[in-house]
Amino acid sequence: MDDPSKMPSAWVPVESRPPPANTTGPIAWMRANLFSGWLNTTLTLISAYLLWITIPPLIDWAFIGATWEGASRDDCDLARGACWAVIGVRWRQLIYGFYPQVEYWRPVLAFILLLVALYYGLYDKAPGRKYGLWFVCAYPFIAYGLLYGGFAGLEYVESPKWGGLLLTLAMGVTGIAFSIPFGIVLALGRRSKLPVISLLCTAFIEFIRGVPLVTLLFFGNVMLPLFLPEGMNIDNYLRVVVAVWLFASAYMAEVIRGGLQAIPSGQYEAASALGLSYWQTTGLIILPQALRISIPGIVNTSIGLYKDTTLVSLVGLFDLLGMARAISADAKWAALEIELYVFIAVIFFASCFAMSRYSLWLEQRLSQSERH
Repeated sequence: MDDPSKMPSAWVPVESRPPPANTTGPIAWMRANLFSGWLNTTLTLISAYLLWITIPPLIDWAFIGATWEGASRDDCDLARGACWAVIGVRWRQLIYGFYPQVEYWRPVLAFILLLVALYYGLYDKAPGRKYGLWFVCAYPFIAYGLLYGGFAGLEYVESPKWGGLLLTLAMGVTGIAFSIPFGIVLALGRRSKLPVISLLCTAFIEFIRGVPLVTLLFFGNVMLPLFLPEGMNIDNYLRVVVAVWLFASAYMAEVIRGGLQAIPSGQYEAASALGLSYWQTTGLIILPQALRISIPGIVNTSIGLYKDTTLVSLVGLFDLLGMARAISADAKWAALEIELYVFIAVIFFASCFAMSRYSLWLEQRLSQSERH
């Protein structure tokens, strides 16, 4: 039986053949995911029909029939498509608000430094990151000084002249930058064994989470000046930023507290066995693990805070949304809210999508480091 020629025909090895064409490739994927049953087939056909009746008209409105240049809405053929000329003419206000044009270099420099701070803050393999983290901590104060000015020959620019993307980024970055460390303090305080500290932190978190952000904004912008001594005035931007910061800190604290509760008790026992103090245990063992667990929640809260900055338009600040309303109120560009809102939606989607992708990348990177 060792001679292959004497083996029965049923035992003769047969070369492997490729699988049938209808079991692999795009056809197989469509059959398994889009047409696997009568319900999926019906939903697929309905979805295809909806895409067919919406996407071609949308492309025609946004690109083919759109007007890209013009001095006013009268130069646009609104019957054919969008009037993107409003973006080309008023883009400076959408980006800088009413900031003096001769001082545009200051917001631009602040934007560039923001990218540098994000590079050192988010990329752990950046060269010189040890010193770059110090720059990350100092950036909010550097940007504040650049935008306000009033020293070293820089012209003072009051906050009512800020607006557009400049104001949105200023509030979003400042709120996120200060809410994370303050949220950590609140989370640790709520879990503290000292009753007074735990009670104060719990009361603050529950009160802030039980009040809408718009209420805090109206309180800081309208009611707070009534309680201040006569002649004392706090900058409107600072009042709004503090309200946004405190609101985000309460939610950030609960996210981080969830990460702290997910740490097994064995971690605390091992640290105690090594003779580590409370702060050593928290800073070196517990908090790094809790923050890693809380990454999705922290990013989600940060995205929510960034989008909630549009509420400041209700208290008289001209962020991106408020600036769009101001532009559409101009008779030259009246009834062009859709174009302006689409432009704003693209900006918010791009920035929020970038944050979510970074969160996924960081989670994958940390999971890989754990396996190694």
